[in-house]
Amino acid sequence: MAVRVFVLFTLGYFLSYFYRSANAVLAKDLFQELGLGPAELGLMTSLFYLAFAAAQLPLGSLLDRFGPRVVTPSLLLLAALGSLVFGLAQGFGTLALGRALIGVGMAAALMGALKAFSLWFPKSYATVSTLLVGLGATGGLMAATPLALLKEAVGWRGVFLFGGLVVALVALAIYLGVRNAPPGVAWPRGGEGGGLWEVLRNGRLLRVAFLALAFAGSFLALQTLWAGAYAYYLGLRALEVGNLLFLYSGMAVFGFLVSGYLADRLGTARVLLFASLLFALGLLLLLLRVLVPAYALMGFFGAFNILTLTQARELVAGHLVGRGTTLVNLFGIGGTFLLQWGVGGVVAALGYQAAFLGLLGLLLLAVVLYLPLLRK
Repeated sequence: MAVRVFVLFTLGYFLSYFYRSANAVLAKDLFQELGLGPAELGLMTSLFYLAFAAAQLPLGSLLDRFGPRVVTPSLLLLAALGSLVFGLAQGFGTLALGRALIGVGMAAALMGALKAFSLWFPKSYATVSTLLVGLGATGGLMAATPLALLKEAVGWRGVFLFGGLVVALVALAIYLGVRNAPPGVAWPRGGEGGGLWEVLRNGRLLRVAFLALAFAGSFLALQTLWAGAYAYYLGLRALEVGNLLFLYSGMAVFGFLVSGYLADRLGTARVLLFASLLFALGLLLLLLRVLVPAYALMGFFGAFNILTLTQARELVAGHLVGRGTTLVNLFGIGGTFLLQWGVGGVVAALGYQAAFLGLLGLLLLAVVLYLPLLRK
């Protein structure tokens, strides 16, 4: 049963990662077929993250009370509907609605898995959770070169129409195939009042949350849109863009897989700080248009942002794990919305150099505020 729990939740997160990343490859098609400008494309794509973020705080309470077996597949069905709406869209408004529905629907893919794993794998939580993210992040690989090739074969609309069916089937498999907790382990209901306020008063957790906003937000804003759009801006062809995104996402998979191992041995705070600074180096190389090293560094070390969720679990009481991790995830995903939309506005007004400098400055500020957590 434990293996089935791991596999089915990993499939759900794989789909979440695929959908969040797809628009980076489809950017040119959406520009041309539907006439979207950079600001519209940034806003529409970022609505995934706005909707995803808006669902996080109620999601934490729902997961603590009812468990991921019901909550996760229920929301995945909304994502399936959103995929159909997006695939049939004829304009900005319908695209935005579909993208937002996908965001709400995918909101529990990772958080539900982490809630379940805290009970199914309590002694190896960091390692198993980062293994989940590493394997699930191969959805980003599928949304790179393979998606570019699939899009040429069936069109971008076909990708989303068929994808909706796949999401619905995975939702059904999770509902039928998993349990909230292992046999003999009582479900720790944490849905009583007061828990959210206790989490919000945790100053150390808020420092982690702000790092998640800057670090995870920049990593995802680039991976799922602007790293691809920037490569197109520099004159690269679709397959070349897909290859760069494949490098970004491939290095991210490796980063996810080793991040938990390193955190367990060297300390989460130290590893997060080191990775944040090397991601910043990747941003600097991107500004200098040294593309291959930049995409490799940002992919590998950007993946370490997942440790903000691991650290959240270390900073809150066990019955509040759902709310503590979803609060940090709220900042990370909300930051992705703000940064992905904001980059579009800055690009339209001032160009890519100014936009990427802004990301770099925000990340360095978050690192400075995070430094006190190095002292136990």
